[in-house]
Amino acid sequence: MTNPHKDKIDLIPAHGGYRELKSFQQAELVYDATVKFCDRFIDKRSRTHDQMVQAARSGRQNIAEGSQASGTSKKFELKLVGVARASLEELLLDYEDFLRQRGMVLWNKDNSTARTIRGMAYQKNRTYMTYRTYIEDASAEVAANTIICLIHQANYLLDRQLRQLEAAFLQEGGFTERLYWARKKNRK
Repeated sequence: MTNPHKDKIDLIPAHGGYRELKSFQQAELVYDATVKFCDRFIDKRSRTHDQMVQAARSGRQNIAEGSQASGTSKKFELKLVGVARASLEELLLDYEDFLRQRGMVLWNKDNSTARTIRGMAYQKNRTYMTYRTYIEDASAEVAANTIICLIHQANYLLDRQLRQLEAAFLQEGGFTERLYWARKKNRK
């Protein structure tokens, strides 16, 4: 491997900045929506309520933690982003189970409301309030399907992020490689 850091070697490069990541922003929407959904439609004392909220929280928190850890461990960042992705997949299954077990319809990708929800992703400065009426004022079926759309978008972003992190790791290496090149440069 040649030294990709020819002149300047930053042992701990800039890291963090997770609040600017589209995947984090989307996972935060999913988390906020899930808390409201569960409070409306799932018994607060049930294990399902806690598991769904924790899966949504895990999606958000692991993106943040991975971003913070990226300065010293690209491997750990990859792992945590993968955990975030897995947590949101678990949450997706919970919503699908909710609909199926209650005889409700799971929207297909061509459903007009699903297309509307997906289109909202292009609005600037989206927050939970962008989707609030679909979650707080709508039926359980509409609310669950809305959040399913949000989860699919988050998962798409996380899949892209994982591919980019993998490519960057293969190209640039990680902390161990930077230590090697710094020691080698210092010895010269």
